Amino acid sequence: MWAIAIRSCLFISMLAAGAVPVIAQHEYTSSEIEAGRQQYAANCTRCHGPDGDNVANADIGHGKFRRASTDEELVQLIRNGVPNTAMAGMNNISEPNAKTIVAYLRSMAATAAAVAALPTGDAARGKAVFESKGGCTNCHRIGDVGSRAGPDLSQIGAQRRSVELHRSLIEPDAEIVPANRLIKIVTRDGATITGRLLNQDSFTVQLLDAKDEKLKSFSKSNLREFAFVDKSTMPSYKDKLSTQELSDLISYLSSLKGQAQ
Repeated sequence: MWAIAIRSCLFISMLAAGAVPVIAQHEYTSSEIEAGRQQYAANCTRCHGPDGDNVANADIGHGKFRRASTDEELVQLIRNGVPNTAMAGMNNISEPNAKTIVAYLRSMAATAAAVAALPTGDAARGKAVFESKGGCTNCHRIGDVGSRAGPDLSQIGAQRRSVELHRSLIEPDAEIVPANRLIKIVTRDGATITGRLLNQDSFTVQLLDAKDEKLKSFSKSNLREFAFVDKSTMPSYKDKLSTQELSDLISYLSSLKGQAQ
């Protein structure tokens, strides 16, 4: 694993810096991007950081490369390396996995560009958006205010980067944190309950009902269906908030580090 991480760092350092943006060739699915995020985290983050900007002259988070102009060329460079350089090939990474890394790099660049284009945000105005126009307290809680139906956001600024917050607000289905996925159960008598999974073992499952925010426990033997919900219940704010309001909301969420509100 250490060897993989070092090789990945060399790969990106050799490709990036002083180059033109990679030409987009594909439309990637959210599942491909999520798989790429995991590959990136395992192989690249140690050197390049979560935003891809930890190595001087190798700002991979903004999608600039000097040794590739297509996604296919990037895949080949990941796997085969660059002759006569310190960039060794990573043959242990399959071509499909290499493609997901490219998918994630493309997604990183697009999101970073979108965040950079936002105007300067104001946390105080963002708090007002959160509590009023955004309707965020209908699902989320900060401190002792709001609903428990969705994830508690009291420390979200310490847990998620601005680019991740932006993506969650614009494309809530693109990347769902596993701990935040909802589950749907259908009992043998036909009742359907959706909520956040709190715990499960071989025989029972406990969830927080999204409707009444009550803890409920079920015996798995009495369930007709038990499955994770594929889509996020959170709405997209792409067309619901202005650019300034979106920037203000991100500034507010980024400021939440767990201190008293």
